Amino acid sequence: MSKVLSFIILFVILEHRLFAAEAGMPQLDPVYWPSQIFWLIIIFLSVYFLIAKIFIPKIEDNIESREDKIRKDLEEAKSLGEESEKKLKTYKDLIKTAKIDAKKIISQSRQKLSQDMQLKGKEIKKEIEKETENAQKEIKNFKINSINKINLISEEIASNLIKDIFGEDPNKSSVKAIVNEIMKGHKF
Repeated sequence: MSKVLSFIILFVILEHRLFAAEAGMPQLDPVYWPSQIFWLIIIFLSVYFLIAKIFIPKIEDNIESREDKIRKDLEEAKSLGEESEKKLKTYKDLIKTAKIDAKKIISQSRQKLSQDMQLKGKEIKKEIEKETENAQKEIKNFKINSINKINLISEEIASNLIKDIFGEDPNKSSVKAIVNEIMKGHKF
């Protein structure tokens, strides 16, 4: 920087006249150059010191704080990403376990239902067989009772007919024997 400044001063001293100074522009007149260079140096140095000592440290602090914040945010995002991956893995494991458990429960329920249906089917068959046997017994008893009632009714009718036709009461044992003999010929 000092080399540039000394080159400018040397150039100003060696050159007395410039083409624009003759045209009437005072800032290009070499007579005013030393004062212009003085103020240029003062203004330049004051701007340089303002920028170097005040603005650049503030900008550097802001940049560092932003970098720190960005670094912290990236670290936090990374840790949150890892945590979310762990939770996602746990969630997937839970879903997988739940599916396996659900399949087991469904399979067990189907087996139990199948067994229950087989047992119920056997129980129902037994009940049907039992009811069928009871119905057959009732039918057999009804048949026997019906035959006995038919015999009694036939004996009464025969006794009443004989009484109406002949006018006397028939022998009940002989009417009973005749009705039994006729009934043996018919199978019910």
